[in-house]
Order: sequence, then C-alpha cells, then structure tokens
Amino acid sequence: MTVPHVVAEGPAVTTRGLRKTYRTVRGRRVAVHGLDMDVPSGGVHGFLGPNGSGKTTTIRMLLGLVRPDAGEMQIFGTPVPRQLPQVVDRVGAIVESPKFFPSFTGARNLALLAQAIGTPVGRVGEVLDEVGLAARGRDTFRSYSLGMKQRLAIAATLLKSPDLLIFDEPTNGLDPAGIHEIRQTMRRLADAGRTVLVSSHILSEVEQIADTVTIIGRGRVLAQGTVAGLIGGGGETVEVGVRHPGAAARLLRDAGFTVDWMPRPQGGDAAEALARADDSAGPEAGLLTVTGAQPAEITRLLAGQGLWVERLVPSRRGLEQIFLELTGDDALPSSLGEGEGAA
Repeated sequence: MTVPHVVAEGPAVTTRGLRKTYRTVRGRRVAVHGLDMDVPSGGVHGFLGPNGSGKTTTIRMLLGLVRPDAGEMQIFGTPVPRQLPQVVDRVGAIVESPKFFPSFTGARNLALLAQAIGTPVGRVGEVLDEVGLAARGRDTFRSYSLGMKQRLAIAATLLKSPDLLIFDEPTNGLDPAGIHEIRQTMRRLADAGRTVLVSSHILSEVEQIADTVTIIGRGRVLAQGTVAGLIGGGGETVEVGVRHPGAAARLLRDAGFTVDWMPRPQGGDAAEALARADDSAGPEAGLLTVTGAQPAEITRLLAGQGLWVERLVPSRRGLEQIFLELTGDDALPSSLGEGEGAA
C-alpha cells in the first residue's frame, strides 16, 4: 500500500544568499555564489546545471554535510542545519552510491536497514511496490540491473515515508532503459504528493519530468520557474536553410526576429559572420535559427524578396537551449553530457 502524502503549504526548500568557497592550491574557489532558490511543495523540481556549477555542494549544505560560509536555508520552514534534527525524518536523500549486501535479496537488505533506523519491517513490501520492484524483492542484489539497484536505493529512502526526496544525479551511469525506469519512479513519487528535488547536468533529461526548475551556472541562479513558463517564454524557434543566408538573416532581423547561425563559426561572432557571408553560399554552410516567427511568416517574407527556403523545421526551445542563451555558451563545458560522479 502506497502511503498517501498531502502537499504542505509553502515551499519545501528555500535558500537565500547561500555561499560556499573552497580553498585550492590556486587560492579560493567560489562553489556557490549568493544562491536564492525556491522549491515548491509537491511535484518534481529540477536543479540543473553543468558539472561544477555548485549543485552537489548546495545539496550537501542542505543536508548538513557541508557548512555554508553565508546565507540561510529552510526545509519546510525549518532553518537548517541548525534545526535539521527536527525535520530530518521528513527528508530522504541519495547523495552517494548506496551500499547493499550483494548476496542478500533486495527485501532482506531493506529489512536490515529498517531495523537499523527503527522503521517497521512491514514497510519493506510497501516501498518495493512504490518503486516497481515488488516482483523482484526476493532476488539477490547482485542480480539487479543498474537501474534496479538505483530504484532499490530510492526504496531505502522511502522507509521513513519522507515528504521530501533529494536525488543527486540519480541516472549517472545508467543505460536508456535504466534512465527511463528512474524517470518513471520519480514521476510516480511526485504524483503521490511528495516533493522530489533532483539535480542533474542533463537538462533535456530532467525536462521530461520536472514541473519546476532552477538552472544554475558557476554557482549562480540563471533562471527559475515552471518548465512550461521557461520554455514558452521565448517563442518558437525555426531552423531555416536558404541559398543566401546573409541576405536572409538581414531581412529577418529587419523584420524584428532574432536570427542566429547554427553551427556558429569557430573563432568569431555569428552576427558578424552572417553580415559578411557570401550570398552565394548554400544552406550547407549552416542553418539559420529564427526565434519569434511562425514558419509561414518566414516563408512569406523571404519569398517576397526572391529568397527561396530549402529547409524549414520548427523546433521547441528546450532547457538546454535556454541555458545556452543565458550564458552565451561559455558556461556550458563539454562535460555537460558526462557524469559528475558521486558526491
């Protein structure tokens, strides 16, 4: 039986002016810089940003594992870490790779943990059901796939029936099937009334399940709000392939649309490159991306000047594209698609 949860009033997590610096061989490094974050109660909140942006440090400060240099934090209105013992039973978290006995069954591993934390062993069957492992509870841990092992870890956090679940990069190292399993599990938990705070460097992945998000870069908040609001705020983007990209870009910009070149030329500004583009260049030199215009408007405008469209593909703005727009690419390292490792 799944334990019902009632969404509490007020935010599940708030931070104000949160700051943390570390000493390195090169001096002091600011990991979190004046972070103001609000996580609403209920639903999935994505805590997103590239590796090294301060996500794990922030989570560790919330859980009392790292002491902040400045700022305030609250979980369900309770100041932390000062009063963390008063609210800790309402929080379940995975910030490191969980350890289980390989030769024990999943159910046996959870039963031992339940006894250790003073939770009724009867909860084991309930939490296995919540994460979709009820049929595999009698199988040994070593026989589980990576996705199943991660779901067992999530089941362990549910033993105390917490209201807030915090997962730091829960899909690291998983194959597509495992990622899909974890994604579905988090969505089910949120739909049951819990608050799920999930950090990830894979913006497009969390976008599929998150209700609200905080996007950070270099320890600062870049954007925050509902996923629908952030994605819908900049209008539709259309990929345009045209025989004369320079002339087409100038015409579209004069009409008030935002135009960029994809891919951007190496070592130069896209706008300058388009301004001096050879009008004999074909669309293979790169696609124009036009924001704020409907495909029909683009076709009509270009055709009116004898510029014939050879490619016209509408595309929805995603969180990753929003991140790039906010940072100008410089805060999105190649590691965005790689794992950050255990906290």
